[in-house]
Amino acid sequence: MKELNVVLTELGISKVRLAKYLGVSRQMLYNYLGIEDINNWPKEKAAKLLSLLNIEDMSEINNIKITGEYIIEVENRLNEGVKDSSNKEVIADLKGFNKKEQELLSDIINLLKEKLANDKTKNTYNTYVYLYQFLQSMETTDELKYILAYMSKSLGFTDPMEFNFNKDKQFIFESIMFSAMTLYNNGGASKNKLGESHKRFVQNIEQKKEEKLSRTQELNTVKIQALKELGYTEISEDNAKEVFEKIAEIQSRKV
Repeated sequence: MKELNVVLTELGISKVRLAKYLGVSRQMLYNYLGIEDINNWPKEKAAKLLSLLNIEDMSEINNIKITGEYIIEVENRLNEGVKDSSNKEVIADLKGFNKKEQELLSDIINLLKEKLANDKTKNTYNTYVYLYQFLQSMETTDELKYILAYMSKSLGFTDPMEFNFNKDKQFIFESIMFSAMTLYNNGGASKNKLGESHKRFVQNIEQKKEEKLSRTQELNTVKIQALKELGYTEISEDNAKEVFEKIAEIQSRKV
């Protein structure tokens, strides 16, 4: 299992996430990883691990090339597997939330269930996938909150002079949004006129993806180097502080 641990480390997969993917406890995962032959694993768990790595059997593990593309593919399979293992359960226990928060969560959940149940096309599903990703990113991008506020005001739910976030930035953002939406609704923005602008939009996104992939590969490289210098094969609860300090040290060497 040494080769497997090396691959998992290079991929940046934590034992916690792998345990969730396989549907076992972390302690059980450690027990599995202590078994030299994967054929002695429960067949279902062994099959899931091989599927995650996209190999037929463990003899192929030495042929795996850890490229940026491979990291992304494994990450996508891991994310989907973790979602499946949770059985997509809706929040059942709202203890710890106050009455207003409970009512809000219940209203949102019921609305989502109703819309998904009534619309059998992919439109509602795709919309809520985007909504989920939107919610995931709100804490890092303030403009997403401004978008929600703008739409609430435009639809008449909120007073247009209510500013619950950064007032100046929200004011500027709403003014720009109004101008853009006016142009869009009045037919002043045709596909032909905006072709070059959309092309720059796509290029900007591709550049961000490349930068993110580059940072991921760089971090994995530094992490592997830190583990080697410290004589470890993986990051654990016991050595995490030491490994992170070593990573910081290695990165400082390059400054």
